[in-house]
Amino acid sequence: MRKLTLALGSSLILATPLAQADMLGLGASVGYWDTDVSGKVSTGSDSVDVHDQLRLKDDGNTDASIYFEHPVPLLPNVRLAYTLIQQSGNGTLTSDYGNVAAGNVRSDLDLEQLDLTLYYEVLDNWVNLDLGLTVRDFSGELLVQSSGASEKSKADAVLPLGYIAARFDLPLTGAAIGAEGNFIAFDGDSIRDFNVYGQYSISLLQLRAGYRQIAVDYEDRNDVFDVKIDGPFFSAGVTF
Repeated sequence: MRKLTLALGSSLILATPLAQADMLGLGASVGYWDTDVSGKVSTGSDSVDVHDQLRLKDDGNTDASIYFEHPVPLLPNVRLAYTLIQQSGNGTLTSDYGNVAAGNVRSDLDLEQLDLTLYYEVLDNWVNLDLGLTVRDFSGELLVQSSGASEKSKADAVLPLGYIAARFDLPLTGAAIGAEGNFIAFDGDSIRDFNVYGQYSISLLQLRAGYRQIAVDYEDRNDVFDVKIDGPFFSAGVTF
């Protein structure tokens, strides 16, 4: 999977005309993401619906990024992004899940990802287009507990994903609309992460509001995470 995606990503980047920034650029942002979660997590032959049975709800999410752009030809720009999703809830198992018998349970779901993205500016005017490759350090953990037992399901991976970002600036207004996405799919596993947004910039301040969705279908030994996390987000950043 990694060799295939790296080869495709490298071919795409090398085949694309580049339009690097005219000067050095630096930016950073932090955001709040109001999420809902759906789907299933499995361990062995047992599976649980994280919404209908576990009743997981938003327990606080962290989202931050920083990027550096430069005018050096052929060298990619760099972006680092971090996302932490925490969900918890009290629900009822309709069947056994690992060591936990059917009945009332307390559950906690943590999904964490750290992205390193290398990208090129293909277009850089009122229409902006970036293409690149993201290396994602992904980890997921679901802990299900009853009064007498607990079961922990985990998934960890370092994966290459394709990266694309497009933005359309409305001249003389400071407003823009855009979308960003990361994706990979191979041999039954897949990760899809995209967002669409509206943006307003004034001086160095950049405000965004939009919708983001992450869909993970990943098998790690006996554990399978097949979940979708989505909802509205708001972020504030600075650009130099």
